[in-house]
Order: sequence, then C-alpha cells, then structure tokens
Amino acid sequence: MHKAKLVKRSLQTVGCLLFIFFLIRSLSPQEIDDVTPGIPCEEALLNKVDVLWIVPFFNDESIATNKTWCAEILSLNKTLGLHGIHHTYNEFDTLRNESYLQPGIKAFQDCFNQTPALFKAPRLALSSENAAWLKKSYGISGPLGQSLHKVYHCNDTGRVPNKLMRWI
Repeated sequence: MHKAKLVKRSLQTVGCLLFIFFLIRSLSPQEIDDVTPGIPCEEALLNKVDVLWIVPFFNDESIATNKTWCAEILSLNKTLGLHGIHHTYNEFDTLRNESYLQPGIKAFQDCFNQTPALFKAPRLALSSENAAWLKKSYGISGPLGQSLHKVYHCNDTGRVPNKLMRWI
C-alpha cells in the first residue's frame, strides 16, 4: 500500500511540474530564429512573436543592403537580437573574438540604427570561451531560454516544426 501511494505522489509531482513548465512557456515571450532577408519567414509569425533573432550576413549578403527589409522589421516594433554573424554550422563553437563579431554588429547598426544587446549562437552551439567574452557585452540566450520560450524558425527549419511549436 505504501508503495502505491509513493507512485501516485510521484506521478502527481511530475504532472504538476509539466503543467508549470508548459504554463511558463505559454506566458513567456515568443521568439523566432533565422530572421534575415535571404530566408523566407511567415508574416504571421513575425507579427506574433516578441523577439526576432537576426542573422546579419546570410550567404555573405548583409542585411544593411536591404533598406526596405530593415524598415519592415523595425516597423514590427519587436526586440531584436543578434543570431550569430553568418549562421554557419558551429559558428561560435569555434574560438572567436570581438573582431569576428564587428562586421555583424556594424550591419545590424546600419540596418536598424541600434546596437544589439542580445546574442544567441546558431544551434545554441557556444563554447565556454566564447560565452565568457560575449557575456561581458550581451545578454546571452542559451538552452534554458530555448526551453522556456516558444522558439519558431523562419523557413520552418527548427528541430520542432512551427505547427507543433504552437501547441507545446
């Protein structure tokens, strides 16, 4: 009998924790990754989310060269963050420094007339060395933020499809 109560209590605890987790996700700001002129992005998602993670150079094309796109993104009145520089595989899992970041920051500034305050590494692949120097200047979004926020992807390229993300 004691064992049955323990199992029941454990299941109730797990259920309660899952409820709290999904409640936090539903109330937290929503985000979208991979925002750049070269990647198609659903307008409805851009309007729905609170944070846009911007890729300043995609296929070596600067966002700053597309002033119409820059104005459209600014008109959404969202929080903007820097999402890597070129959005390449393990871009920040490899040792980088501030000079590597500078062209992306300049493109961001030229496009939006503001300096990024937030940074998220592509695929969340961020070495501890890179995290240490980035944290000095930027708010870093990592795996915990990715878990506690609904994070969509332009062109629906995330691990979890955008349609499913709406429900979890």
